Amino acid sequence: MALDSNEYPDKSISKFESMLKTDDVYFFDAEDFEEIIHHYLNNGKMSLGKKAIQIGLEQHPNSLELKLLQVEVLAFEDKFEAAERLLDEIQNIDAHNEEIYIQRANIRSKQDNHQEAVNLLTEALHLTDDNFDIHSLLGMEYLFMDDYEKAKRSFMKCVEMDDSDYSSLYNVIYCFEFLEDFDGGIHYLNDYLERNPYCEVAWHQLGKMYYAMDMFPEALTAFDFAVISDDTFIGAYFEKGKVLEKLGRYNEAIENYESTISIEDPTSHAFLRLGKCHEKLGNYEMAKYYFYHTVHEDPLLDKGWLAITDFHYRQKNYEKALYYINKAINIDGENPLYWKKAAKIYFALENFDEADFAYKQAVDLGNYELETWKNWADVLKRIGDFNSCIQVLIQGIEFYPQSAVLNYKLAGIYLKNKELEEAKKVFGETLQKNSSKLQLFEKEFPEFAEVKWIKDMISKIKKTAK
Repeated sequence: MALDSNEYPDKSISKFESMLKTDDVYFFDAEDFEEIIHHYLNNGKMSLGKKAIQIGLEQHPNSLELKLLQVEVLAFEDKFEAAERLLDEIQNIDAHNEEIYIQRANIRSKQDNHQEAVNLLTEALHLTDDNFDIHSLLGMEYLFMDDYEKAKRSFMKCVEMDDSDYSSLYNVIYCFEFLEDFDGGIHYLNDYLERNPYCEVAWHQLGKMYYAMDMFPEALTAFDFAVISDDTFIGAYFEKGKVLEKLGRYNEAIENYESTISIEDPTSHAFLRLGKCHEKLGNYEMAKYYFYHTVHEDPLLDKGWLAITDFHYRQKNYEKALYYINKAINIDGENPLYWKKAAKIYFALENFDEADFAYKQAVDLGNYELETWKNWADVLKRIGDFNSCIQVLIQGIEFYPQSAVLNYKLAGIYLKNKELEEAKKVFGETLQKNSSKLQLFEKEFPEFAEVKWIKDMISKIKKTAK
């Protein structure tokens, strides 16, 4: 007699594995084999799953469910032609089996033919009343196609069928966020909470929506309800702490971050937030304590190293700031933010050659921020390397062609480098576009205030404005 897989799944698996170790042959119902196969596939034991399919089909050669599991394995192994042939065979026997369309859709999806996968899943919807999984699969296909509106609707149907399907709920909110429809997301979550007032997940997501909209009192209320619904919900305490920080209520924020640590093992992110709160309160020793714990807990968290570096930088302890940013660079020398921070510290220490090198590293690694180009040019100006300074400014202007600060700086450096024609051209064009920001040039290059052609250009612009 075969074991009932629903009542004794572990016994079925134990019996099957015992059979594999001996020469005995045991009989199982097809349902038992399905249970055994699902167990192995879900646990990543592909070879045992394939063995169970082989033996299962030897005992039950007409079982469509086992053949469909074989299709699933073939598709997983990218053996699409074999999978399609087997699906054709199954379809000749049972043309109205929705699983055939689902498996074909899975194959199309793996082949990056997502529209065809959607078409097949839509056909499957017409063949069954139990369509929860199909809507979920449709939602994922729409996500692959970047069609967030349709994906949202598919996942909404899943939530309609099962209020406790938090995976689909998260996906609905993800779509609202991607579409930047925060009002729609807030309305949807409030409707959901009318039906499920104690759902901590929904309160948490609602709080994050309010936070994204800078609606901090509303966000705080939502996170409070998440904590009331589940007083061990670490994510709610953490997000509540972030809101309290925004409101300047640092002591209360600290209490919430400490709650996350007391409930579960501390995280580097909690230590980091605690350090920042204590620094805001002027508790500098406590701030240092938590910043050190941040980088100890997760040496690869760049925000931790930047926080401890910034702490010493703000205290004007540049040598210590340099020590910690160099430790960070030794751990991850490919991080452009570390090199940018190192450059600022070298500049503060008036070590301009090292600052030049650090800015070059930051740019080579992909940091193209306006501030980086401006500060790198300032370094080269201090060194007196005007040719390199001009090249850096030209590169920066390629990224920020409308930047008054870069263009006025370039005009001034051309003048310092005695390239008069280039200076006139750049200054004139910049003055036409950004006459209101002329003070940037006048403040940085006061030595050129009395140059006749500059005064003439400025006078002409002023007359035109009148």
